[in-house]
Amino acid sequence: MQEKFSHVSYHAFMHMKRSDHEHGPPIVPVVFHLEDPAGLTSTKQEQWDLMGGVGEHVLEVAMDHGINIEHACGGVCACSTCHIYVVKGMEHLSPATEAEEDRVEEAPGLQRNSRLSCQCEIISNGLIEIRVPSWNRNAVKEIPH
Repeated sequence: MQEKFSHVSYHAFMHMKRSDHEHGPPIVPVVFHLEDPAGLTSTKQEQWDLMGGVGEHVLEVAMDHGINIEHACGGVCACSTCHIYVVKGMEHLSPATEAEEDRVEEAPGLQRNSRLSCQCEIISNGLIEIRVPSWNRNAVKEIPH
């Protein structure tokens, strides 16, 4: 059973760029494995079994369910803070663009299955499993003056 998240960062929702096209109904299983669940969700829940829609980005699925994956650039492929690992289901996600490949190379812990969650668009139905590394948090945040 999925824990309810107790704290969702309003700041995070304010800065995420939503995809500008229609999403299908939430029928695609997307499983998130969190190495630092407390830092991302304020819970102890390490696995989140969610549903996404074709046309939705992995970052959107996460954020809509209270998994606060860092995205310093607002989800526009201008940084690498939303770096994730696609454990299963790469064939159900859009292929990486040259721009994404250039950005993901800047991320720590680069692996063959590294992607930017803001660029992974669900393109077909099938199980997608994502691992969010524990270091995937922006250690430096702007503090309001």
